[in-house]
Amino acid sequence: MAGSQRVYKQKIRATKTLEKVFHAMELIASSRIGRARDRALGQDPYTRALISSIATVAGSVNDLQHPLITPRTDTNRVAILVVTSDRGMAGAYSSSVLRAAESRIQLLQDEGKEPLLYVYGRRGESYFKFRKVPMERVWTGSSDNPSPKVSQEIAEEMLNRFLAEEADGGVAELHVVFTRFINMVQQNVQVRRMLPLEVVDAENGAPTEEVPLYDFEPSPEEVFDAMLPMYVTQRIQAVLLMAAASELAARQQAMHAATDNANELIEDYTRLANNARQAEITTEITELISGADALENAS
Repeated sequence: MAGSQRVYKQKIRATKTLEKVFHAMELIASSRIGRARDRALGQDPYTRALISSIATVAGSVNDLQHPLITPRTDTNRVAILVVTSDRGMAGAYSSSVLRAAESRIQLLQDEGKEPLLYVYGRRGESYFKFRKVPMERVWTGSSDNPSPKVSQEIAEEMLNRFLAEEADGGVAELHVVFTRFINMVQQNVQVRRMLPLEVVDAENGAPTEEVPLYDFEPSPEEVFDAMLPMYVTQRIQAVLLMAAASELAARQQAMHAATDNANELIEDYTRLANNARQAEITTEITELISGADALENAS
């Protein structure tokens, strides 16, 4: 019985240590989720303004032609950007993204296309490296707080690969797998085709109010050429910010649940330790009484 009591006390100490770690991680995630959420949702007004501007310029161009909106047929290579986390302790956040990425890779292969993998986050890097899946390029170190510099670097890589000639490794499409932040309890994994772009006109979702006449300088075509790369960069930045907010929300929920589970374990181990102690005391009392009876009978 003494041995059982000692084992339960060791388990209680170990679980209390884990509970402190879980609670600390929950507090850290909670303190950072507000800013991450504001950054992610704050991109929407800029995105809408940029889309409206692109649609306005596109409507002023008679014969709209641009490499970023023109489907490519000279290659079957397709780039896939998979956005995961750098650290664990976030529940099923990264695993859900990786399952969706595996499904999209398989779908593209079934269509006769050649997926080229780009990974953001150490969890994704470890996953594909363990499975010996080749990766074109990896970005790590800032999954829960992406910087504009990293977003710009990823956007430039994707744009250069899409605009490159077939002999230089050009790709026909860019797909992005990430987690969209809805609210603190809901984050949805999404798979989107980002390139080639689709210019939205008034009939397909753009504002329906009357569009004023603009004078473009130096020309609508040159303004359009400058705005499309800006839009791609902004979309990449929005994806990373959405993923960062989703990661922190998932980690906060996971650590909150882990803290509650640890507290329940501590209560269970405490009860079992008390039962073992009571059994030990009962055994000692029984032995004392038996010894006293033996002495009395001997006399």
